[in-house]
Amino acid sequence: MLSSKSPAIVLLSGGLDSMVSAARALEDGFAVHALTVNYGQRHRVELNRAKMIATKLKLASHTEIALDLRAFGGSALTDEIDVPKDGVGDEIPVTYVPARNLVFLALTTACAEAKSARDIFIGVNALDYSGYPDCRPEFIESFAESARLGTKAGVEGTPLTIHAPLQHMTKADIAKECVRLGLDPSWSWSCYDPTAKGLPCGECDSCRLRKKGFAEAGIVDSTVYAQ
Repeated sequence: MLSSKSPAIVLLSGGLDSMVSAARALEDGFAVHALTVNYGQRHRVELNRAKMIATKLKLASHTEIALDLRAFGGSALTDEIDVPKDGVGDEIPVTYVPARNLVFLALTTACAEAKSARDIFIGVNALDYSGYPDCRPEFIESFAESARLGTKAGVEGTPLTIHAPLQHMTKADIAKECVRLGLDPSWSWSCYDPTAKGLPCGECDSCRLRKKGFAEAGIVDSTVYAQ
């Protein structure tokens, strides 16, 4: 039986934030279609977690597409550059993938138009984060305007709405949302540099921010870390 709910596209990386965003979209009453991008990331385990999350949440569909950004490099996630383990600093770290969310949102917009969806969910956060420029509210607002100008839907007066429900949340807030929504944190993957045994390193920026959030929320993260 086909769903009568309005469709929404969720950019599902397999990380904690994207998992919570997908659950929020479901809670808002959408028929959620997930899009995952295999961009050649070194932490490829997140792709398997995206599949798991899509199955656990019983999403309407899950599409994975390949776009190998290793051809460009320029990031510790797509090139032979060490992932920093010395804590979150003030500068944009080498784990920043050039224009990643710009590229991903363009793909998500194309997917939304193809499915006649008018709503996109992305799990960006601009409080407890690594300072990536493509996670900031002004970028999301700017992209929404570009999508309005550059799509058939926008020109015909039915522009897409980009939802960033976690934009102004701390990691502690997100951890609490994870629990409130009945999600298991271990379904998701945050680590940029998995160990040879397949465990989260516990020391990269992403691991540190995640552990800090759960600790501040007073919630046990069911994920097992190497450190």
